[in-house]
Amino acid sequence: MSKIQIFIGSVYGGAEEVAELVAEELRSLGHEVTLNTYARAEDLARDANEIILLCHSNTGSGELPDNIQPLYLHLTRDYPRISGRRFGVINLGDSSYTTFNEAGVMLAAAFEDLGAQPIGEPLVLDASSGDDAATEARTWVKHWATLI
Repeated sequence: MSKIQIFIGSVYGGAEEVAELVAEELRSLGHEVTLNTYARAEDLARDANEIILLCHSNTGSGELPDNIQPLYLHLTRDYPRISGRRFGVINLGDSSYTTFNEAGVMLAAAFEDLGAQPIGEPLVLDASSGDDAATEARTWVKHWATLI
């Protein structure tokens, strides 16, 4: 099975809860999962075969949470060698804001600009939809796991 590192960007804990739920589901499928709430540059380089799953929220202005911002800055300023790395995205937002999902698009674009390969479609969880985030995340990750 695969090694997966989940980079978490969370302000109030919602993304962290989703990441823990997703990690539990992936582990039940036999994957080795590490949760990383304060990703650093060296975390990208620790294992080239490890799959990265980005799980983060958006701030009201469409920006990344403070605890994942250094990773984004590393990607866009230092251009680490991550070409060929595989990654997925779970983005939590609120469509009542005009900047809905911008942080997810921005972070995924930074990975893709460096040659990283997305796995499947991102999961975008909308706080205004009324849908249960846990149910959506479980359904999505089961499908996503078939692609890795």
